[in-house]
Amino acid sequence: MKRNATAVWQGSIKEGNGKITTQSTTLNNTQYSFNSRFAEGVGTNPEELIAAAHAGCFTMKLSANLTEAGFTADKLETKCEINLDPSKGEIVESHLTLTASVPGLTQEKFDELVADAEKNCPISKLLNTTITVDATLA
Repeated sequence: MKRNATAVWQGSIKEGNGKITTQSTTLNNTQYSFNSRFAEGVGTNPEELIAAAHAGCFTMKLSANLTEAGFTADKLETKCEINLDPSKGEIVESHLTLTASVPGLTQEKFDELVADAEKNCPISKLLNTTITVDATLA
């Protein structure tokens, strides 16, 4: 399976801007710029897109783990915070915060399934950075 996205940039790094389009066109000529990345400008940025991808991927992997273990979540909600260190020019951390409601699941089994999802979702495997998770079973 292959997926794609296209980025088009025009102009200099600070004054220019770009547009991102995904294969599904969920993002369709979506604006991004220096200001949307490093300040509070309008538009998206690569780190926000990575955060969305990591939150979504981790949550799907955890759902698969739960299903394999015989559980069905009432709700899994994951926020991902990507930490970009501009001075290093690298992403230094991806932090996931999960709130889960899963009937009949013990804390011990929950922790085991979360740890597996943290390590084995495809986006976690792709990222070369520190990954941390705060997980709450409600």
